[in-house]
Amino acid sequence: MTEQRDTGESKVGKCLLHNWTEERAVAALDNEETKTQIQRHGHRGILTMDQESKMETVTTLKAAYVLPKGPGVRLKGIRGELLEKHIAQMISDKVHAQLNPLTPKTDFCSTTHRDFCVEGFVPLTPGTTQAHDYKTDQAVTFWSENYQLVQGVTPVQTLKAPFRKSALFSTPISERLDEIEPPLDD
Repeated sequence: MTEQRDTGESKVGKCLLHNWTEERAVAALDNEETKTQIQRHGHRGILTMDQESKMETVTTLKAAYVLPKGPGVRLKGIRGELLEKHIAQMISDKVHAQLNPLTPKTDFCSTTHRDFCVEGFVPLTPGTTQAHDYKTDQAVTFWSENYQLVQGVTPVQTLKAPFRKSALFSTPISERLDEIEPPLDD
């Protein structure tokens, strides 16, 4: 026992209290190899003394297992078995039809053909209510309709064209004070 304690005390690492039994069991084997070899390859000779022996390929469970055998006689009648298969097939087909419905037939009719080429449809173009000139009239946009709500815009001089150029912000104050009313850009 003193020899085992001496070898146990000479080890580099400390072990847990419950691991001491394992440490004592392999204390004699630790002297043959270095600590790094033991950590890499483990202790040799603990499970078997014959290092060249091969492992068994059959486990004890495989060796003891026996396939279950049937009774050797028919337990259901032929008619009942066929009825059971037929009912299972019907249920399978019904579930398959619910999960994978048939794709509907594709309608290749265009919107123009469906909505505008209907019998009795007469296209009407609405008449003009005012004379417009696209070259000179100001465009109607969201901003031209809501110019009062826009921040940072110079004062509107003409209501028909709220976003025209204005040089009022760059005119010197001395020149602006002499004017009674700034000129309108037309």
